[in-house]
Amino acid sequence: MEIVEHLSKSSTIKEILARLGGVFPMDEGAVLKLLPIGTQLIMVEKFGVSAFTATGRIKAQEPSGVQKEYFIKVAYGEQGRIMLNGEAVSSQMIYDLMPDFIPKPIGFSAYNQEPAPYFYLSEFVNMDVTTPPDPAEWTERLANLHRESRSPTGQFGFPVITCDGKTPHTVEWEESWAVFYRKLFLGVCERDIEANGSWHELELATKQVANAVISRLLNNLKTSEGQKIKPCFIHGDLWEGNMGISKETNRSLLFDAGSYFAHNEMELGHWRCEFTTVFRNNKYMEHYKQHYPPAEPAEEFDDRNRLYSLKGAIVYSAGHPNSSMRKTAYNNMLYLIEKYAPLDGVGKYDPSIDPSITGACIVPHLAEGFI
Repeated sequence: MEIVEHLSKSSTIKEILARLGGVFPMDEGAVLKLLPIGTQLIMVEKFGVSAFTATGRIKAQEPSGVQKEYFIKVAYGEQGRIMLNGEAVSSQMIYDLMPDFIPKPIGFSAYNQEPAPYFYLSEFVNMDVTTPPDPAEWTERLANLHRESRSPTGQFGFPVITCDGKTPHTVEWEESWAVFYRKLFLGVCERDIEANGSWHELELATKQVANAVISRLLNNLKTSEGQKIKPCFIHGDLWEGNMGISKETNRSLLFDAGSYFAHNEMELGHWRCEFTTVFRNNKYMEHYKQHYPPAEPAEEFDDRNRLYSLKGAIVYSAGHPNSSMRKTAYNNMLYLIEKYAPLDGVGKYDPSIDPSITGACIVPHLAEGFI
């Protein structure tokens, strides 16, 4: 298996794979350094699809004769390093908390070439990724992840930069959840402007959400027991395309994490977005709330969910220029502004284009090659 030849940092993953003529980019020596000494690689093949990485399956044989399979994800340039390092650290933290909730991480490293492609390696788990998970089992496991986690600093944030798709999260540690979310929100909005250009009314609405709505909704959150909310470890990009059901254990699993410590309800923001279909069924939200009660004021849960959905919608817009998700995000901002911080110079919320009312969906990420 040959090391792939020199490839430009600016090449997209589609261009790189086209240039390789269908051969999976592989550096056998680099991969074997992460596996037991004496392991031999039997086969590597493309497996799955992704907009920003090359994904594959490896079959290997250990010196004892035991054969194992691994999942490998390869990305290029500094963006690729940030993406896969973030995923590796996130996945290891999930595995340490709940080892049966994610494929076992093996490691993160780089190929021996310039510019160096980076790769993340985990055990391969044969999964059913088409059957919706059982709402009770799935949400109980997710709530357990949130509840049992502990921030190493006691704050909101993360020790390394993580990504949603290719968009990096702003994850500097913050004592205040409202301050943290404001920075996260503004960070992805900046990426959206870079990808889609300026939109005056959207930018006015963004500032109003950042300066008024976020503080109004998030400054004084308490748990259902009246305590200060704790930073919870979240997956960070959770929709049905990033989970499956193990065909061996029949239990739900996560993958493709881009985590940080957040208000636990932040995890549910993606469930409102048009790219989500399964988890937009209200039974998943209701089951989750049985396992992890809403923060107080509980009557503002849905408005917080709308606020948290902005991050997922804007990230999608930044990663998929000209997507309708940008208009969805703007319309949701208008709803929140009208209710909590009225502002002249922006449009009016239109319920007829609100997917949470109409049920409108867009082609899911996975069908577009988004992992």
